Amino acid sequence: MRAATRPRLIGIFVLLVAGALLCIRLGAWQLDRAQIRGDQAAAVEAAERESAPPVPMETVVAPQAPFTQTMVGQRVTVTGTYLPEDQFLVPDRELDGQSGYLVVTALRVEPGDGAGEPAILPVVRGWVSEPDAAHLDVPNGPVELTGYLGGPDPAQAGIAVGAATGEEIEAVSPAALANVWGTPIYSGQFVLEVQEPAADADLRPYGAPVIEGGGLNIQNLAYAAEWWIFGGFALVLWWRMVRDEVRHTRAERGESPTGTESEVVGTT
Repeated sequence: MRAATRPRLIGIFVLLVAGALLCIRLGAWQLDRAQIRGDQAAAVEAAERESAPPVPMETVVAPQAPFTQTMVGQRVTVTGTYLPEDQFLVPDRELDGQSGYLVVTALRVEPGDGAGEPAILPVVRGWVSEPDAAHLDVPNGPVELTGYLGGPDPAQAGIAVGAATGEEIEAVSPAALANVWGTPIYSGQFVLEVQEPAADADLRPYGAPVIEGGGLNIQNLAYAAEWWIFGGFALVLWWRMVRDEVRHTRAERGESPTGTESEVVGTT
């Protein structure tokens, strides 16, 4: 403690602490940059997906197959037949700052190769501020849809078997919808952009799903770690200087590094 409180070492300590604080601040700045650049990269990726030409949905995901984060926002096309008796409303969904309802309809999709069972695809046909019976109208016969793949909502509650069309549900959860619509069912949802032939229902497009969690930019994250290491090294350096000062003082007094007096062996 006596060595650490000498004016010279106190001055060095103040300088090193200032340097360590600066390194911590620069590390925090690099961490912020890592988040910003990660979000920017995610935004660019989302824009590229939205502007990309659509691809057939069967080339991206199959019924009952796991839905991955890389599929979110993928622009695809699919052909099927709406099931007007299998529709629900999802309340408390915002669009342009206004709360409203999503209209979710089951689409029967035939297998592309003609083999196997038809599958059910949950389609978010659009958004409406106040729903009525007209918003549940769907075209008869096959429709060709272009839109975006979206991940499943967390299942907040199951859906009772026998629920009537047009009833409200809490989330677009294929796991819960399978209890009513049956299987096979796609594990994600389809957010409609364009439909042919168009429906008479006046529904607003809900827009492409948002890709959550842009992650951190690895390069800036490494810079942040380097700055924090430098800050820790500054404090370690001061501690080493205190120890060296103690050793030097003891050597001048003829003491051992442990603080006991050294033996002096003489000859006569």
